[in-house]
Amino acid sequence: MSRRMFLAGLAASCLPMRARADEDAPGVTAMELKIGNTAAYSGPASAYGIIARTEAAVFKMINDQGGVGGRMIVYDSLDDAYSPPKTVDQVRRLVEEDKVAFIFATIGTPTNTAIARYTNGKGVPLIFLGSGANKWGDPKAAPWVMGWQPSYRTEAQIYTRYILSEKPDAKIAILYQNDDFGKDYPAGVRDVLGKDYDAHVVKVVSYETTDATIDSQAVALQASGADVLITAATPKFAAQTIRKIAGLGWKPLHFMTNVSISVGSVITPAGPENATGLISASYLKDPTDPTWKDDAGMNQWRAFMAKYMPGADLTDAGPVFGYGVTTCLWQVLKQCGTDLSRANIMKQAASLHDVEIPVLLPGIKINTSATNFHPIRQMQLTRWTGQHFALFGKILEGEGA
Repeated sequence: MSRRMFLAGLAASCLPMRARADEDAPGVTAMELKIGNTAAYSGPASAYGIIARTEAAVFKMINDQGGVGGRMIVYDSLDDAYSPPKTVDQVRRLVEEDKVAFIFATIGTPTNTAIARYTNGKGVPLIFLGSGANKWGDPKAAPWVMGWQPSYRTEAQIYTRYILSEKPDAKIAILYQNDDFGKDYPAGVRDVLGKDYDAHVVKVVSYETTDATIDSQAVALQASGADVLITAATPKFAAQTIRKIAGLGWKPLHFMTNVSISVGSVITPAGPENATGLISASYLKDPTDPTWKDDAGMNQWRAFMAKYMPGADLTDAGPVFGYGVTTCLWQVLKQCGTDLSRANIMKQAASLHDVEIPVLLPGIKINTSATNFHPIRQMQLTRWTGQHFALFGKILEGEGA
């Protein structure tokens, strides 16, 4: 089922007629800026649907404050069920029929992989997409495509360096989703281990998003004799992994991709007690961490949630991501002024300097340039205590790739 979120403000909707979009700025009229998106409102990654709902709510807040460049934002968000073929159909519809100015925060590595060549070829910005695949930071190959969150490969490098410092003789197993999202994790591990990769990595197993469970993979990983597990899975399979290895009585030092550490959509379904000791890497503030109880940035987020998303699960990290990425886009649109052409939107997305976002961890800022399409490059390790995630260590940065 498609979901369309039209958020033009009342003032715009009451005007008698719409101005025709400027030929040099599709999706832009005298009254509106139309932004396109696809998200997993259904399917195997439907836990991510809350992100797009949050983005819609932020755009409503922006419109309530006057919009951008004198225009109201129309957010056209369609369900792709985390299915690449459906993403292709929906994005073509957004670009060719709905005439959006650009595509924003499309969720998923396989889904974005399916559309990136198309949008890049048409000169349609595909920006701040919801995937940390390392390839989204390549302005030479894809000048119209930009990620937002830290690269998965960078994240895996950070884990591996920590593993070597804590367990120099570690036997590492890796479970990954069989796509560019998952494959970045073994690649990041190899970046750090180099010629010692085979000496440390004893088992690498993948799964497909169409699989019912990862039970057989978990059994094979345990049988390898590994004492460290790195899991690169979306929320449904992440929760299954945590629960299954606990049921097996296997207690490896467990690292979980940062895209699947939401308390609401992963830890609670897995059983909080089963996740105790789980390590991940964060760049966003965790809404369940008491550290941020009186934090000004998180109070701003909580006030937004109370007004625009009443009743939403405040333990879910999805709304924190949605708020952060849309706030970052707001900065880009402010920098655009009244020039909302596709070229200027991309130029301003690549011209962010030390931008502070309320929900980012202290010390982490947004920086981009014509040669840097990785807006966030820093993370901090965090561990599940049984009740919440607790940060530890310093802000870390990957080696780049």
